[in-house]
Amino acid sequence: MPESRSVMDSAEDNFKKVVHVDANESNGSGCSGHKKIGFIATKEDEDGGSTSDSDEMHKISNKMETTVLRMFKEEEDREKEVKDIDTSTIEEVTQQPSQTEDKDFRIVQCRDMRKYLGFLKCLRLNIWTFLSKAQYVSLLKDVVESEFFVIDGDSMLLMFIDKKTQYLNFFYQIECFLQDFTEKGAKYVITFFKDAEQMYFQYPHFLFLRTALIEHLRRNTSITVHTEFFNCLSSKWEIFLKESYPYFIIVSDTGLTPCQRDFLSILIAHSLSKKINVVLASGLEYDIIRVYGYHVQNAYEHRLFFQKYEQDLQCACENLVRYKEPLICLYEHLKLNLKSIQKEVCQAIHLLKQLWPGGSDIRRVVCVLACAVGLKIYNTMLGDADTPIEANGVKSARRRSEPLSAEEAADLCRMQCLAVTFLLHMPLSQRAQIRNMKFCWTKQVLPLVKMQQLCMHFALVELCDTKDWKLDLTCLPDLNDDSLVINLAHYYEVEYTKGLEFQKDLGKEVENDYQLLWATVKKLSAIYSFGDAFPVRKTSQVFLEQERTVASRDCKVYEEEIPNIGLIPVKSDLVQIYAGDVLKDLPVLKCNDPAITSLTKTKEYDELHHWHSDRPLTEEYERVSHSANDPKERRELQKLQTFRYLYGSTLDNSPSKLIVCQADVSGNAKAAVKKAQKKHKSKAEIITEENKRRLEAKEEEKEQEKWQALCETTVKKIKENQTVGINALEKFLKTLKSRSVKFSVEMTALSACLQAWKEHCREQGNKSKDLSKAVQAMRRIHILLEKYRDLMEEPHLQKLTKYLKLLGFENLACSLSGQTGESSKQNRSKYAIKVGSARFQLQYMDCYLLREERNDPDPRVQHFIPDAWQRELLDAVDNNESAVIVAPTSSGKTYASYYCMEKVLKMSNEAVLVYVAPTKALVNQVAGTVYSRFTKSLPDGLALCGVFTRDYHNDVLNSQILVTVPQCLEILMLSPRCQKWTQRIKYVIFDEIHCLGGEIGAEVWEHLLVTIRCPFLALSATVSDPEHLTEWLQSVKRYWQLAENKIERSSTNSENFTKKCKAKSKVQEQKKSYRVRLVLYEERCNDLEKYVCSLKGSDFTIEHYHPCGALTVNHMENYGIPSDLSLSPRESIQLYDTMAKVWQQWPRAQELDPEEFLSFKNKVVIKKTDARKYEQELKKELSKWIALGQRQKVNEVLEHLKPKPVEFSEQDKWKHFANFVEKLHEMDKLPAIFFILNIHSVEHAALTVFFNLLKKQKTVHSPDPGREKEHFREELRKVTKMLKKYPEDTKKLSPGKMQNMELLMTKKKQLEMRLKKLTTIPSVCTYADYKAVDEDTLSKIFHRLRFERRGYLQQMMARRGIGYHHGSMTTKERQTVEMLFRLGYIKVVTATSSLALGINMPCKSVVFAEDSVFLDALNYRQMSGRAGRRGQDIIGNVFFYDIPLPKVERLIKSNIPQLKGQFPLTISLILRLMLLAAKADDRADAKAKALSVLKHSLMSFGKKRHAEMLKIYFMFSLQFLIKEGYLDQECNPRGFAGLVTHLHYYEPSNFVLVSFLVKGLFHKLCKPIKGSTVFSEDVLEKLVLILANLFGRKYLPACAMKYKFKFSQSKVFLEDLPEEFEDAVNEYNTKVQENFAHFLLTTAKLADMEKEYKLPLSQTDFTSQNWHGSQLASYLMDNTKRISAISPFACLSGVVDNDLFHEDIVNKAVLRSLGINITNCPLLYLNKYDYQRRRRPLNAYALDFYKHGSLVTLTIDNWLNEGEAYYALKDFSLLIKAIGTSLSELCDDPNDNVLLAFKQLGENYEEKLKCAT
Repeated sequence: MPESRSVMDSAEDNFKKVVHVDANESNGSGCSGHKKIGFIATKEDEDGGSTSDSDEMHKISNKMETTVLRMFKEEEDREKEVKDIDTSTIEEVTQQPSQTEDKDFRIVQCRDMRKYLGFLKCLRLNIWTFLSKAQYVSLLKDVVESEFFVIDGDSMLLMFIDKKTQYLNFFYQIECFLQDFTEKGAKYVITFFKDAEQMYFQYPHFLFLRTALIEHLRRNTSITVHTEFFNCLSSKWEIFLKESYPYFIIVSDTGLTPCQRDFLSILIAHSLSKKINVVLASGLEYDIIRVYGYHVQNAYEHRLFFQKYEQDLQCACENLVRYKEPLICLYEHLKLNLKSIQKEVCQAIHLLKQLWPGGSDIRRVVCVLACAVGLKIYNTMLGDADTPIEANGVKSARRRSEPLSAEEAADLCRMQCLAVTFLLHMPLSQRAQIRNMKFCWTKQVLPLVKMQQLCMHFALVELCDTKDWKLDLTCLPDLNDDSLVINLAHYYEVEYTKGLEFQKDLGKEVENDYQLLWATVKKLSAIYSFGDAFPVRKTSQVFLEQERTVASRDCKVYEEEIPNIGLIPVKSDLVQIYAGDVLKDLPVLKCNDPAITSLTKTKEYDELHHWHSDRPLTEEYERVSHSANDPKERRELQKLQTFRYLYGSTLDNSPSKLIVCQADVSGNAKAAVKKAQKKHKSKAEIITEENKRRLEAKEEEKEQEKWQALCETTVKKIKENQTVGINALEKFLKTLKSRSVKFSVEMTALSACLQAWKEHCREQGNKSKDLSKAVQAMRRIHILLEKYRDLMEEPHLQKLTKYLKLLGFENLACSLSGQTGESSKQNRSKYAIKVGSARFQLQYMDCYLLREERNDPDPRVQHFIPDAWQRELLDAVDNNESAVIVAPTSSGKTYASYYCMEKVLKMSNEAVLVYVAPTKALVNQVAGTVYSRFTKSLPDGLALCGVFTRDYHNDVLNSQILVTVPQCLEILMLSPRCQKWTQRIKYVIFDEIHCLGGEIGAEVWEHLLVTIRCPFLALSATVSDPEHLTEWLQSVKRYWQLAENKIERSSTNSENFTKKCKAKSKVQEQKKSYRVRLVLYEERCNDLEKYVCSLKGSDFTIEHYHPCGALTVNHMENYGIPSDLSLSPRESIQLYDTMAKVWQQWPRAQELDPEEFLSFKNKVVIKKTDARKYEQELKKELSKWIALGQRQKVNEVLEHLKPKPVEFSEQDKWKHFANFVEKLHEMDKLPAIFFILNIHSVEHAALTVFFNLLKKQKTVHSPDPGREKEHFREELRKVTKMLKKYPEDTKKLSPGKMQNMELLMTKKKQLEMRLKKLTTIPSVCTYADYKAVDEDTLSKIFHRLRFERRGYLQQMMARRGIGYHHGSMTTKERQTVEMLFRLGYIKVVTATSSLALGINMPCKSVVFAEDSVFLDALNYRQMSGRAGRRGQDIIGNVFFYDIPLPKVERLIKSNIPQLKGQFPLTISLILRLMLLAAKADDRADAKAKALSVLKHSLMSFGKKRHAEMLKIYFMFSLQFLIKEGYLDQECNPRGFAGLVTHLHYYEPSNFVLVSFLVKGLFHKLCKPIKGSTVFSEDVLEKLVLILANLFGRKYLPACAMKYKFKFSQSKVFLEDLPEEFEDAVNEYNTKVQENFAHFLLTTAKLADMEKEYKLPLSQTDFTSQNWHGSQLASYLMDNTKRISAISPFACLSGVVDNDLFHEDIVNKAVLRSLGINITNCPLLYLNKYDYQRRRRPLNAYALDFYKHGSLVTLTIDNWLNEGEAYYALKDFSLLIKAIGTSLSELCDDPNDNVLLAFKQLGENYEEKLKCAT
């Protein structure tokens, strides 16, 4: 696709500027897409490197500014296009109504909605646009233990209601759903709106279920259920949302009726407008650890929509819920008001109370009430209808169904009573066995059944309001059983009449109870006579008809006979050791069973190639990764090494340390120890020490002289401008080494500060004083007393005492001098501070308060004195121990890593340390630091540092320090060919260990932690439960202690292997330690202060956010005050003052007054630790207020501390963003990182600031600086040309010519100066600090950008002090920003979360500039931790720029999510473990590693049931692999095992891909163009379609297909697979389903059947202890019915073992205590459905991008944000390459069509992606 280009026409410009046009405007090649500015280097740049400052402004011509302006205009137009929906192009997809209208039963509700049809269509359309952008995420990120969410009860009901679902099974499904949330620690409430009830009147069965569900949840569970709100627009609901602010609300986007759908649409619109996020009920999924769903982030556009249509929404809602009194119509002509039913129910209850005064079981009560009231009302209706029918009425009567007679209705009620009697006595185990009847009620019976359900609803409503009658509500979930009633109806209608042999006895208990129920029914309806209890059927009316079933693909029945139950026998020690205890209880198939005899015999696969690499795994690869003879490779490597040194120098200022192996000096080690033990020093040592002292004295003298020279100037500076003077003083202090000179400087500075304070007081007189001047004086006193107390003599102390008195701190002066006495107001100094000494230190000195620091140096650390916790870390490394280190960002925990590296480097040349980082960016950073810190002379073939990431590797197996990502280290750890290398590993460092709790890749971290045999360091700033983590890791180390002892005593072969390794290795053996230490440190080096920003007019208001303002009384009651919610000293004082103000009679007010507080009283130097004690005491007291009943006062305190920001629009937010940056610049809050979790917004924000500075410069310069520059350039060119005419030897020139030449030289200098002035960026038009980086270093850094697409733009932005950072940038672009920011040159960086994880970019301020679902508690702490540079900033600042205040509150108070781990096993992993165990040279080591992975899951640690569940899953995986031919019965790998393991990231698609290869489908597809090896676009597009269906599976919510919409370029919804491929997938799925079902049937006996008969949440037990049997019950049971693996609750709905062969029913039906989830079955769903059976389409992003090549289009059409799209496409591109590599390793013919097709596709896709970015 040729690009449209705008080329700057200036002849002297050295670059071209490319503006990419959208794919709509381009045609041809595919490099289209993003409308962004880009720059491409020309040949001159390539030769000349980067440009200088003098040329930079020349490049920013008017054309560039025009282009930037045009770009911003295009952005606005594009946003407008997205927001303004053209309804004419959108067509709503009409769906079949879920329920057919029943003419024989209708509820008439009159609503006139015609007026609002247009608006409701508009509402649905906007809701569609909101919901289509929903992101599929894990829902319980930072909710656990701190937040709650709301489940809309009706939406939950809609997920599970089904005409066929049995009553008790419905409750079971609901409880399973809620229990899944509860088990995962979620806090939630359920809300049923009152107005929603009337939407069920047409569906009485569902209405009755709804009523029973509400009461069951209220009475039998601990869940909070709200029913007091009428609808979402009611004032009570508004108050509830405001006070509790739920995390999100789970709501459905569809309903039973259009009315309910619109009602829920209004709820969605309202929730989003109130800043409550929405989660779609229909797309919820869960696994063992997490719950996933479609999450809609509230945004300004939602609030705008609600504001615009608020009146319409209000009116529409009122009309939806407003109706006339509904009428019930039976058989079209029998009518009754629903109020009549209510009235009859009330009367019946009143009478029943008299009959049963002692109360009863709810089932009995509801049954008799429903039957009595139903019969009574039905008789009344029949009586009213017995009037003469006119002629037209006769016609109508012929068309309608004939109503049942009163006697027939009584028959139906008798069977209902009998069914309830069985429910009362019959245990669930026997009810589960009842036969499945394919019958349903006839049309004549159904209206009466529905009316009875209405009666049950009203009865239940009235009963639950009854408080003076004892009712047992335990069995609310089991009020009815339709299948049992139909069984009884069939028995009495068909079988009972056949003869005596079919007339079964009820049983005495059942018969008595049944008679009691029917007698009560008769008494309650005394005015009518309905006959006795027996016979049950008095009429011969047919009640049942054959059920009509519509055959569909999704409802197919598994008709085949279930094969023999049992496992294929496995002969493997590893399997027996791990799962033997489970296997012994399971049946095993016989050797002649068809399942065993049919096993495929395939060729054993021997892996000869390294995973993710095109090179063979040879011995040479372990040593040499580059060809030493290739000059090009050598030059590239040298360039890379040079850059790494430069990059590393920006990370670490310490000089590179030369490492010498301990082996080289080991001979002198003992002598050195003995020498150290000698008591007497030698003469040489005495001389050396003397010389050292003399040098120190000389150095001190020089420093003293230097100070004397600067003293007067410094004092003068302090007096003139204290801030500037103190800064200069502190810079000078850093250059000094002598403590005595430092002491002298501090004393002088103190005097100068006091003089400045006195002068200030004299100037101000009676006006208010600037106490910051006094702060500096007090600060010097603190430093002197803490750091130089040993140097102070009596005169010094007297001077300090005098100064304290002068400041008005008499109490401190007395304390220091040891005197006692009261201060007199008359004698107080006129310079006295009118604030108490403690308050002054806390409130005004605040961030200057000193930390507790040790003064004794540690010989292991040269450049600073480590704290106690840091020494403990170093001790752990010295002792060869493992450690978990949890300490705040910038606290110094990483130092231990480098100390550990040094130790390993000193061991030998073969010892290896592995550094594991979560991201590539962090890998590059660590590698740079290693090169910067260490130098070591190594033999040829060995490298100091190697790097291994998924798309880059260098010196992997021949380096001493390998820096890698977890996935790549796992490849090495589980490779049979890398065992020798893994035994060389002496330490592993895990950075950002909290990634163990991540959603993606967490299991890989687990695998590494449990497979490494050496010690490790695990670092993080954010681990919520480090004790639990340490305990788990200690258990792993205990395992390895036993395993290694066993390995040492293992077989001879293993011993020989170990000896051989030891003979080769020169690594020194150290004493092994299996201890895991926990090192905790919670104090930051500086406090963080938070601010919220509001826009008022064109200016910004920045309010301080007190952390306690984020709390609520409820939160404090339920969860307490978060442990990491810390206050600065100033904030502690603010809290005290507020508490004292709110409760003026507060008993402890005096005690907690800062001046009276025990830790502060008369204390000269209050430290951070003292302030922390005060903070803790205040927090305890505030919590105590709640216990004392002062909730209201606590609420007042919290409200007072809460800021009151003003909300502003999204448009204003970005319009004024540059002004906000300027405001921070004025406040001296730069450098700052602005976190924006959207790539497009990140770049847009940075360009906004850049363009603002360009505009600003235009006002600083003359009106037309461009023309002026051109004039001077032309003049300069002419002068230079004239000067060239003069000879170099000026002696030969005549005096006249000499004079002319001098004039020309002078003119040239003047022109150059004027030109420089015009081209230099004015200081007010840039944020860059030019002093921070010299021009030479800057040129080197910019030189790397010369070939980058946007290199020149980034360079120009950098020269203005601006940069942006995100994952879609190239490594060079990101590293440029990182280096310049660290060096202090760039001051403003906009970034995604790419800077959150460990990247060393500390700053003064962090700004959160955009809300996102991914901005959670963990990311917030990681990001905000960047604020406050150690040694540079006294405080860190966190700004919230237009983040909703409730979200800010949540971020501050939410706890960090607990590390729960991830489901650790996949079938591919188990295959890899088997491959490792089978192919390894050291079998004992391999087996120990495999067992460690299987046994030590974090998920199952301390949870026996989870451990058993994993064993069951392991057994299924083995059975699957054996049946599919990947393993034999001895667990040796076979067939395509290697290919599957190469693609282990992509399970189950890797297995499906193999099935395609086996069937030869790719070879049929991949046919090149005739006479060439090139493939047509059609072939490649089909290949992308297939791969997208397999590997690019991103599901959209089902509602996305609700409208037909013409997208600009994308198809959006992925097409189905080609027919042959689809058939292959179906065949694969069928086999997998059969395997999975067979396995479930085999393992069913492992279930805990005691639990299976209880509802999971309420624990209601249905085992029934008092059942004595019944002939009729036994007759109704089907003993041939196979239900061995089915939950007894699911059996009630007719589910049997055969149904397990269909994946959509497994989770609902299987025995719950097995813990097996269908998500763990390797099925590849061709069609995935939500709870409403609507298809969830796949996003066609991968195929769409291949066709149009535009990232921007994906953001508009495909509902992806740009960052998400880029990462998904990058992953897809790497996948194509990985498949190509894997296939090439398995295929001998390099010209195979499939290989060539994948190669061409890989190259094309990679090129398109490069062009798009």
